[in-house]
Amino acid sequence: MENILTVTELTANIKALLETSFGLLWVTGEVSNLRRPASGHVYFTLKDETSQIRAVIFRPTFAKIGFALEDGMEIVCRGRLNVYHLRGEYQIVIDAAEPRGVGALQMAFEQLKRRLDEEGLFDPSRKKRIPFLPKRIGVVTSSTGAAIRDILNITGRRFPSVNILIAPVRVQGVEAPPEICDAIARLNAIPDIDVIILTRGGGSLEDLFPFNDERVARAIVSSEIPVISAVGHEIDFTISDFVADLRAPTPSAAAELVVPERRELAGMLGSLDTRLTNGWKKKTERSREAVSALRERLRDPRKKIADLRIRIDDQTFRIAEDMKRILARRRDLVLYAGRLLMLVNPAGEVRDYRLAVENLKKSVIAGTTFYLKNTKNRFQRECVMLESLNPLSVLKRGYGIVKQLPEGNIVRDATTLAVGSRIDVRLFSGSLSAEVTKVSEE
Repeated sequence: MENILTVTELTANIKALLETSFGLLWVTGEVSNLRRPASGHVYFTLKDETSQIRAVIFRPTFAKIGFALEDGMEIVCRGRLNVYHLRGEYQIVIDAAEPRGVGALQMAFEQLKRRLDEEGLFDPSRKKRIPFLPKRIGVVTSSTGAAIRDILNITGRRFPSVNILIAPVRVQGVEAPPEICDAIARLNAIPDIDVIILTRGGGSLEDLFPFNDERVARAIVSSEIPVISAVGHEIDFTISDFVADLRAPTPSAAAELVVPERRELAGMLGSLDTRLTNGWKKKTERSREAVSALRERLRDPRKKIADLRIRIDDQTFRIAEDMKRILARRRDLVLYAGRLLMLVNPAGEVRDYRLAVENLKKSVIAGTTFYLKNTKNRFQRECVMLESLNPLSVLKRGYGIVKQLPEGNIVRDATTLAVGSRIDVRLFSGSLSAEVTKVSEE
C-alpha cells in the first residue's frame, strides 16, 4: 500500500509505456464509424475480424492523403500509438495511409448487388407505380428515430388528412432484417394501404447493413404494395434502394415524393375548373352559332309552297291569256273564211268548215281542261310531298324529337341512354324534359 497511484498517474505511466515501447508502426484494417467534425480532423475505428482500435488523422495530414476515406474500406496506415488521458483510451495517430482492396461489408454489398441485378430484381419494368395521392401510408422504421418525425412533420404540413400507419422495427443490428421483413408482410395484409416507406436516418456501413440484407431485398420485391426506400443520406446507397419501386435520397424527400402539396392541388383544381368553365362556354357559343347558321340555311317549306302557288297562278294566267289569243285568232280566221264563203257561197264547204271549227273548239277546250287538270294534280302532289317533308307535320302525327341533356345530341338509339339520363322531347306544340327510368333494346 506504499505505492498507491492516482488514475492520472496510472494513465500517464501507461501512456509513457505505450508510446515508448511502440515507435512508428504500420497497421492494416477496415475503416468503420468514420466521422469528420467541424474541426476537420477525421476519426474512425480500424478493425479486423476480432479486434478494433480507434484512429485519428489530423486535418493537415488528411489533406495530404490524396483519397477519401469511406466506411468499409480496408487501408494500410502508418502512425504512432497515443493515449488520450482524459478518457484513458489509446488510439493510433495516423500520418500516412493508402487503400488496400475493399472492406468485407463493402465486398458483401457488391456481391449481393451483382447477384440480384443478374436475377432482374433491379429491372425498372417490374417496378410498380407510386400512387399520386395515397389515402393511407405505411412506414417501416424505428418509432423513436428522427426519420419518422421528419415524415410526420412533412406529411402533416403538405397534406394533413393523409393517414400514416407506423410499423415500428429495429433499423440496425442482427435483429433488424427479420423485423423489417415481418413488418412489410404485415402491412401487405392490412387493407387500404397504398404505399410503404422503408426508412431510417444516416449511419455507418454497419448501421445501414440491415438494408443490404438479401431477406429484406426479397421482402421488398414480394410486396404487392409499392415500396419507397429512403435509407440514410443522399450519398448512401443500399440494396433496398435498388430493388424498391422508388428511391428517395432522405426520409424527408420520401415524404415530399409520396404526398403532394394540398395548396398546389387546390390551385390546380381551381385553374382546371376555370378552364373547363371557359371551354364549355366557348363550346356552347360555337354550337349556338352553328345552329343559327343551319337555321338560316334551312328554308321554311311554307315559303316553298307559297312560291309554287304563285308560280301556278302565273302559269294559269298565262295559259288563259294564250287561250284567249288562240281563240281570237281562230275567230278571226272563221270570220275571214265566212266572208270568203259568202263571196263564193259554198254552202257545203261552209257547213264543213263550221263543223271543223266546232271540233277544233272542242279539242282546244278539252286540251286546255286536261292541261289545267294535269297541272293542278301535279301541284297538289308537290304540295303533299312538301307537307310530308315538313318536320312539323311529322311531329303533328304524334312523333317527337328526343335530345340527350345536357349535350343536346339527338337520340336515335335507346341503348345509347342510361337509366337516370335526362332528355328533352320536342313535340308539335311545345317541349318537355324527362328522366329515363327504363331502357329497352326492342
